[in-house]
Amino acid sequence: MRWSQTLIPTMKETPEGAEIPSHVLMLRAGLIQQVMAGAYTYLPLGWRSLRKAEAIVRDEMDRAGAVELHMPALTPITLWERTGRVDAFGDVLINFKVRRANRQVHLALGPTHEEVVTDLVARFVSSYRQLPITLYQIQTKFRNEERPRFGVLRTSEFLMKDAYSFDTSVESLAASYDKMYEAYCRIFDRCGLEYLAVEAESGPIGGDASHEFMVLADNGEDVVVHCAACGYAANLERAEIGAAKASAAKAAAGSAALKKVDTPKVGSIEQVSKLLGCQPAQMIKTLIYVADGKPLAVLLRGDHDANEGKLRRAVGAAKLELASPEIIEQVTKAPVGFAGPVGLAIGLWADRDVAAVADAVIGANEADKHYTGANLGRDFTVAADHFADLRNAGAGDACPRCGQSLALRHAIEVGHVFKLGTKYSDALGAKFLDDTEQQRTIIMGCYGIGINRILASLIETRHDEQGIVWPMALAPYEVLLAPLNVAQEDVMQVAERLHNELSAAGVDVLLDDRDQRAGVKFKDADLIGFPLRVVIGGRSLKEGKLEIKWRWASEPELIPLEGAAEKLAELVRHARENPRHKS
Repeated sequence: MRWSQTLIPTMKETPEGAEIPSHVLMLRAGLIQQVMAGAYTYLPLGWRSLRKAEAIVRDEMDRAGAVELHMPALTPITLWERTGRVDAFGDVLINFKVRRANRQVHLALGPTHEEVVTDLVARFVSSYRQLPITLYQIQTKFRNEERPRFGVLRTSEFLMKDAYSFDTSVESLAASYDKMYEAYCRIFDRCGLEYLAVEAESGPIGGDASHEFMVLADNGEDVVVHCAACGYAANLERAEIGAAKASAAKAAAGSAALKKVDTPKVGSIEQVSKLLGCQPAQMIKTLIYVADGKPLAVLLRGDHDANEGKLRRAVGAAKLELASPEIIEQVTKAPVGFAGPVGLAIGLWADRDVAAVADAVIGANEADKHYTGANLGRDFTVAADHFADLRNAGAGDACPRCGQSLALRHAIEVGHVFKLGTKYSDALGAKFLDDTEQQRTIIMGCYGIGINRILASLIETRHDEQGIVWPMALAPYEVLLAPLNVAQEDVMQVAERLHNELSAAGVDVLLDDRDQRAGVKFKDADLIGFPLRVVIGGRSLKEGKLEIKWRWASEPELIPLEGAAEKLAELVRHARENPRHKS
């Protein structure tokens, strides 16, 4: 391909509204163009890279035994009503009514395809002999993002690979899950991503086990907990806190008397600690939840945050939510901000670290009142089996695997795998006859990859002051030929010959045939991030040599003009085989 025959609108300045490096560079390098908030056109260079990522994903899914199909983005709202996800998704689900003949038809644009694929399997799979099977597609998804931002990292329209496994048993599901997990590792390795597979909550999609594939990045919107010593990794919702920390949390002998004090119009941890001159860690906050319709209280140290996933699992609740102000006032006899454990007549749970807080400040279950000098065991009690790890992990907490310190890291989610169980197959009637002619429910798994996020997260972590630093695998073109003087016949003859020979050898090559200064060409080459730049012309050509420079190298090198195409093709092949190649 010749530069003059394609569309590469590079930009010198940072576009207005671009906040993070990947967004800035994708716009400046001419990969994307915003159409409206949350929707982008992929320009020729960006589309080439996106298709390369898609090809890697497809190749590894096929290798893992998954079968590709293609489902419509447009779906009937009735499918979502049958699984209860119209309410679960809320405004995120783009749905609307259209007129067909003399009736209104209610439709939705798929943010994911569990409903559609499960309905399909329910119609055509009826015997254990047809299972297991994993179906996948690469398809556009739609979600009504309230605040689209960060370029293609958070959009209303995006390209996703979603796969769904259907099995006859939990053991069979585990095998399907492992195949997808391993395929994901190969995909992200081939794309040149530095990633962590972290334990995760399944969230509103359902299921009982999942992993997220995260790329560590300073601008990532997710937070992961990571132990550098043993490799343990989990997202914030799932991360456990190790026994080393918990063992230090033991009952402390308090010496102060329980005293009720005035805290007028002061209900938050920050306000109360400032008013009373104490640290948040010296406070015990009481949160009121409703678990499966029944209220319960949860105690945490004042500087800690509740982890609702841990709490839900600890109490064995199917549904858990913070209580409304009305319920809080009903069970505590006080408005929001003044709840406390003394005299509370509902179930009481406590995070393990609460046991180490002596002479604590707590709510008094009375408007504008708190207690000081509160002590566990003397002033309030918690059953021994109601102590658990109920809070979010923090930097410095003990690793649950090895006891070393955990770190908090920002990250970008690029993939997610779930063990769904029977949530959707129950709702949509996906059943099979086993080998004894008994009807049973199909057990499902779900596996997603954000194709657009692969590009954005890679750029977010592989760039410098000049621009993008692509690996060979996803670069829009692997080699850029940069003739210094396009009006010079011998220079262009060499450039054209190299272009044709490299193309014939299967190398993605772009010939910069613009009549521009060398500095302009070099700056554009670095901005876009072509892995290998070949300069044709000047003194080196007169000496029978070409100047080549890897995008990540500090200095160029010379190679003989004779046999250059074969040499360049060999270099490209080596770099393809080493996705993190930097030499």
